[in-house]
Amino acid sequence: MIDFAPGLEAAFAAPTAEIALGEIALAGELPAFLRGALYLVGPARFERGGQRYRHWLDGDGMVAALHFEDGAPRAVARYVRTEKWVEEEAAGRALYRTFGTAFPGDRLRRGRALASPANVSVHPFAGRLLVFGEQGLPYDLDPVDLATRGRFDFGCLNEATPFSAHPAVDPESGELVNFGLSFAVDRPMLHLFRFDPSGDLTARSRVELGHPYSVHDFSLSQRYAVFALSPYLLDVGPLFDSGATVAESLRWHPELGACLALVDRLSGELVASIPIGHRYCLHQVNAFDDGGELVVDFLELEEPVYPDYDGLPDLFLDVRPAHVVRLRVDPGAGRIVERRESAAGLAADFPVIDSQRAGGPCETFWMLAISRTGESGRKFFDRLQRFDWRRGGVVDEYAASPPRYLAGEPVFVPESPGAEAGVVLCHELDVAERCSRFLVLDAFDLSRGPVAQLTMPSPLHLGFHAAYHAATASPASRSRMPGRQEKS
Repeated sequence: MIDFAPGLEAAFAAPTAEIALGEIALAGELPAFLRGALYLVGPARFERGGQRYRHWLDGDGMVAALHFEDGAPRAVARYVRTEKWVEEEAAGRALYRTFGTAFPGDRLRRGRALASPANVSVHPFAGRLLVFGEQGLPYDLDPVDLATRGRFDFGCLNEATPFSAHPAVDPESGELVNFGLSFAVDRPMLHLFRFDPSGDLTARSRVELGHPYSVHDFSLSQRYAVFALSPYLLDVGPLFDSGATVAESLRWHPELGACLALVDRLSGELVASIPIGHRYCLHQVNAFDDGGELVVDFLELEEPVYPDYDGLPDLFLDVRPAHVVRLRVDPGAGRIVERRESAAGLAADFPVIDSQRAGGPCETFWMLAISRTGESGRKFFDRLQRFDWRRGGVVDEYAASPPRYLAGEPVFVPESPGAEAGVVLCHELDVAERCSRFLVLDAFDLSRGPVAQLTMPSPLHLGFHAAYHAATASPASRSRMPGRQEKS
């Protein structure tokens, strides 16, 4: 078996070091409109007291931040002080079972749930910085130095509240919407939560599901919360009764078929459940209302990707291509009007759009991809691609050459609100040089390469999701990309 990701084991060999808030090295020219903060979270510690974790989702969460201000950019990286992290740090050993690793004497939180490592996503909201794990309530961090303030319950939720790692923020209203799943064998439930821009809960509803679906993500249009329910089911029996991990308790049942569940945002009621085939969806791209119809964009996989996260550090050994899918739906009739699908290409993930266009028409998005898809051997993300629905496929690409890997979700930052032009920010880890750089690329000319690079004082983890929080910019700061020619 060929190793297409040489040196990747270095990313998991030792706990990632924290970085104190300070200036960092800059090569190239930053665009003047880049004023705000970039946040990236991911699992960064995979060993404690001799116990090594085996799954990418297992590691304790660390958040890194880049602050783009007047003058030199600054950076900071800190572990999230979850209850799990604090207790295990004090004990000097692993205490809690993780997503993919069980060990003798391990614990579940309240005997029924994993202790969240807060390692999946990060969201600026209501003047706070919230970091989410795959299960449980988020943690509240200081937006500047990333100090952990504590678990955040929105003033009304509790530790047992099912709460996902993938909230969505409506860019027009400022409302945050999230979901959670209850995996009870007799009555599995999807819970939907709505919070106003100040963080107060305004609505909570439940929808009964036919199966205990494992759902990671959803999308939000003006009228609907949209869920791609793949037949990847969680059997909680082994988890509770025989000490199995979540990874071991997930079951793939393609014979059951996948469906698109549309939940009315205002009433919280299920509007339609529409069959969409037999594939798996981890991440959606966007959804928007178009007259009386609904358009839903997502990445579709032949099978679940979580097994490709197992067996650290040997990831993505036999990963298969992703399909980019656009569905046009008639919610009233409960049917698919049109299905568009790109030709199968590379294994792709972490699709992102301009966050200010979420819930509205958007023809362009960016995603990470793996170049050696279809060949057996260890691999990792080494392509950043731009997909354009108007041209029916990938139209631009930045390529990193191993041992450099693209180590976290890219983020698009527009030149000004609503502008097509802008930059994409993406973390690149060079395992040979033990160096992390944040790349600043022209979003519509990726193949040109970085217009600027910011080098961290020490290497970071392989990240998951990222977010950008823009500072208020003066008109004078809204200049074009460095080196770009104005079009006549």
